[in-house]
Amino acid sequence: MCWSATADLVAGTAVAGIGVACVARVRDPRDLPLAGLPLLLGAHQIVEALVWNSGGGCGVATVVWAVIALPVLAVGVPSAVWCAATRHARRRLSVPVLIGAATAAALAHALASRPVTAEIRGHTMGYSIGLSHTPLLIAGYLLATVGSLLLSGDRRLFVLGVLVAVGAVVCSALWRLEFVSTWCALAALCSVVLLGWVRARPRGAVAAA
Repeated sequence: MCWSATADLVAGTAVAGIGVACVARVRDPRDLPLAGLPLLLGAHQIVEALVWNSGGGCGVATVVWAVIALPVLAVGVPSAVWCAATRHARRRLSVPVLIGAATAAALAHALASRPVTAEIRGHTMGYSIGLSHTPLLIAGYLLATVGSLLLSGDRRLFVLGVLVAVGAVVCSALWRLEFVSTWCALAALCSVVLLGWVRARPRGAVAAA
């Protein structure tokens, strides 16, 4: 993942294919936002292939990539987990949903008011957005996305949350300047876990809980 335009294109196509399988297997409409997440992540990697082909810079593909990676996922992941959760779990999931909404609003404002640039750094892609209060925004982002998975009350989603959390630490340690790109690539790879989650879901799981 992320090593080249070809790697992003191939991986993105594969992840999008997993997304199609996830959506096709949905039994409860409330699972659809979470089941459709691999489709978004696959498209996201394909967009990054376009960023590679353009040599980075601040073009449309770069902006689209940043919009999906930052505000869309910050609010989309916890909201999707909330939709699929039981009534009991939804109470505690309201916290990451609110954190995600606040973080997404701040990130969207930053993207609207500051230029977004991408730079090829060896075999990874680095993005520069010029965020203020970066540590706070990263904390809010991870609490919303990873936190919602860990608090979901679903064993498979908990495992997914652990995998993404560990991956975030590894990506941060190994590729600090390219963290956003590599972390999102890891999240896309975790889509296979979502496929297992969809396949294991009984019909009407939320309503019955």
